[in-house]
Amino acid sequence: MDARQEVLDYLRSHHVVTIATLGADGPAAAAVFYVSQGTRLYFLSAPHSLHCRNYMADARVALTIQEDYSDWSAIKGIQIDALVRELDGEEKEAAKRLYGEKFPDVLGDRPVLAALAEALRKVRWYEAAAQRIRFINNQRGFGHKEEWSAAEFSA
Repeated sequence: MDARQEVLDYLRSHHVVTIATLGADGPAAAAVFYVSQGTRLYFLSAPHSLHCRNYMADARVALTIQEDYSDWSAIKGIQIDALVRELDGEEKEAAKRLYGEKFPDVLGDRPVLAALAEALRKVRWYEAAAQRIRFINNQRGFGHKEEWSAAEFSA
């Protein structure tokens, strides 16, 4: 399988991305549920959270997606340098539709938890657009890594 297709499949098949930021109040990392379209990740978060305040001041973030491994030779994951921006209008609605397809219990007609429905009224929608993508796959050899700029990945 082509490594780029493997990256896209990996992004689609996973659910949580960790977002690392740096701001005036220091570093922050947050794990959020996401949906992907190509190498763009869409997620929601509370605008008052430290990580949101950080990327609203500096859009540069680092993202990681991986599983919890105990065998080093099995490690596989993605690291992404990205730019985050808040969505509005049709872009926000499109992200919500994608998110609802992946997580129907969250954005369906009846969210699973009443507390979740309340929380969703207070969030904003964001896009993380990949600038650089690294795919680590120790299954192809210890320390095996493939890397692309966003332009190279799309080519």
